[in-house]
Amino acid sequence: MSEAALEAAGVDSYLKCDAKQQPKWPDADAVREVTSRLRQVPPLVFAGEADVLREQLAAAGRGEAFVLQGGDCAEMFAEATADHIQNKIKTILQMAVILTYGSSTPIVKMGRMAGQYAKPRSADTETRDGVTLPAYRGDIVNSHAFTEESRVPNPERLMDAYHVSSSTLNLMRAFTQGGFADLRRVHAWNKGFAANPAYAKYEQLAAQIDRAVRFMGAAGGDFDALKSVDLFSSHEALLLDYERALTRIDSRTGNAYDCSAHFLWIGERTRELDGAHVEFMSKIHNPIGVKLGPTATGEDALALAERLNPENVPGRLTFVARMGAPRVRESLPPIVERVRDAGINVTWLTDPMHGNTFTSDSGYKTRRFDTILDEVQGFFEVHREAGTVAGGLHVELTGDDVTEVMGGVEEIDDAGLAQRYETKVDPRLNHQQSLEMAFQVSELLSQR
Repeated sequence: MSEAALEAAGVDSYLKCDAKQQPKWPDADAVREVTSRLRQVPPLVFAGEADVLREQLAAAGRGEAFVLQGGDCAEMFAEATADHIQNKIKTILQMAVILTYGSSTPIVKMGRMAGQYAKPRSADTETRDGVTLPAYRGDIVNSHAFTEESRVPNPERLMDAYHVSSSTLNLMRAFTQGGFADLRRVHAWNKGFAANPAYAKYEQLAAQIDRAVRFMGAAGGDFDALKSVDLFSSHEALLLDYERALTRIDSRTGNAYDCSAHFLWIGERTRELDGAHVEFMSKIHNPIGVKLGPTATGEDALALAERLNPENVPGRLTFVARMGAPRVRESLPPIVERVRDAGINVTWLTDPMHGNTFTSDSGYKTRRFDTILDEVQGFFEVHREAGTVAGGLHVELTGDDVTEVMGGVEEIDDAGLAQRYETKVDPRLNHQQSLEMAFQVSELLSQR
C-alpha cells in the first residue's frame, strides 16, 4: 500500500533523469535486495518532526531565529561512538548558547549527523603509486582503505548506514532531552573555555551570559523548560538509492517525506534543474536546502525556487551560500537581490568552509580560520546591504581537538596540522575553533 502511494505521489520520476555522483554498483540485483529491505524498516525520523523544523526555519528566514548547522564533513561508521557523538553535541550546544545571547533569538540546531555518509568526488577513481582504484565515496558506499576489496562499492553498506544512523539518533535524543542539555550546565562549559588566557578576549561576553543565566534563575525562570533542546538531523541527499528507500507516506496528510533525516540538501555538484536530485527533492515535503557556489546566478536561484517550492511555503527552502571569501561580496549580492525582488520565501545560510579549501605546503588539505570568518562577515555584510536576513551558519566541525584548520587563537600552523589530522575527506573546525567562531558570529548577530 505504501509503495503504491509513493508511486502515485510521483517520487520515482527522478529515475528518468540523469543522476550524478552515484556509485557504480557491481551487482544490480544486490542493490535491489538491500533497498527492498530498507523500504520495510521503520523510519529514522517522522514527518511531524520535519514539519516542526520547517516552521523554525521559516522563523529564521524572517529574522526571528538563527540556524546553527554543524557536524562532520563525512561521518565514519567506526566513529559513531558515544564519546564522539557526545562531543559533537556538546560543541553544538555550547555554540548555541553563545549565539542565542548574541542574537537574542532562538537558535535552530541541526547536526550534520546520523546520515552524512555519502560524499561527492571530483573523479570516479583515485591513483596512488601507479595503482588506480574507485574513489572513496563515503562509508555508505565503500571503505577509505586503499585496497581493491575496500574500494569496491558494497550495497550492504546502505543497511549499515541505516543502523548506525539509528544508533546515532538514539544518542542525539538521549543527550538533548535529558540533563546533559541543561542551559546552566552548557554555559558552565563555556565559562571554562573563556577562562583560558588564550581566549581572554571572550571573557567579557561570557560574563554577560553568566549574569543573564543567573538573573533568569533568581527571577524564577522555568529551568525545567530549559533542560532539553531540539537537535534535528541533516545530511546531503546524495545517494538516491538510500534516500528513495527511506521515503514514506505521511498517514496524516498523504504527502511523501524522506525519513532518513529531518533536513536534506542538494550539493553544488548536483543542483541541475533537470537532474535527478532536484527532481527527487521536488517530490518530498521535508524542509530542504540547496548549496549555491560562485557559479550560481540569480536566474539559477529563481528557477530552483520555482521547481522546489512552487507554492512559496516559508521554511521549505533554504539556500546555503558557499562562495569563498574572495568572492562572497561580489557573487552573492545579485543572487540575494533577485530572490528578494521576486518575493521568494527563503532562509539564507552561509557555508564558509567549502569555498576556502587549499593544500598546505606540507600537503594537507586545509582551510584558514581567518578566511572562514571573513566569508561569514561578508555574508552578513551582503544581507545588511540588501535589507535581507542572514539566517544561519553551516559549518564542518568536530567536538575533538583535531588539527585540521590552520589559525585561530591556537595558531595552528602548517607544521601543526600533522599533530592530529584525522579527517578522511575535508578539514573541520576543532572544538576550540568552533567556540571561537561562535563568539565571533555572536558579535555579528548583535549588529544584525
